Amino acid sequence: MAQASNKTVPYELKVSDYIAAIEKDDRRADCQQLHDIMAEMTGWTPKIWGSTLKSGIVGFGEYHYKYESGREGDSLRLGFSSRVQNISIYIMPGYQDFSEELSRLGKHKIGKACLYIKRLSDVDEDVLKEIMQKGLDIMAEKYPL
Repeated sequence: MAQASNKTVPYELKVSDYIAAIEKDDRRADCQQLHDIMAEMTGWTPKIWGSTLKSGIVGFGEYHYKYESGREGDSLRLGFSSRVQNISIYIMPGYQDFSEELSRLGKHKIGKACLYIKRLSDVDEDVLKEIMQKGLDIMAEKYPL
């Protein structure tokens, strides 16, 4: 049986175009600030993961995974996207081991690997950086560079 291909792959779209296409000024400013924080933290050049600017994810770094099922692919190590309701911040190991940090973060919601915030001013930026760094450290252990 053929395996489904990963839909979230890097595309040749410009990150600057993605950020410029964000309609709300305050959301665009928050996403630019997240871009700058992640670029400084990682030293990596981001790529757009996803086939359109509207549905893309700004991703920093990448890694190759292979599940016990045999499914494998590549994904980003850290990233963000502007969605209709929130800004999504992607930390690939997920947030299950981040309860202490999340308790200090501020207003947010979480999914398995997504942190949802309305705006950067709702969260403690230093705690957010701490969370992102912890996620990167976990990824470096599990998927060395």
